[in-house]
Amino acid sequence: MTTLQNPPTRSAIRAGLPVEIIQKCDQHTGKRTRGAVQEILTNSAFHPHGIKVRLTDGRVGRVVTILSPDNPQQD
Repeated sequence: MTTLQNPPTRSAIRAGLPVEIIQKCDQHTGKRTRGAVQEILTNSAFHPHGIKVRLTDGRVGRVVTILSPDNPQQD
């Protein structure tokens, strides 16, 4: 897994926020998964690969992008 240029910090992430994550099983392809944050799993304020979260559907991964709450379908 490569280090992200500017991964979001823990303070920028909160429950209900729409995000894109990369799950561990998708690290080699970089496939992104969209969803809403249920729980923040990383305890530190920053992680070079992204803050680990659990989405409301139960999937776990590291946040690569915070989507706009007004437009969760942004590209």
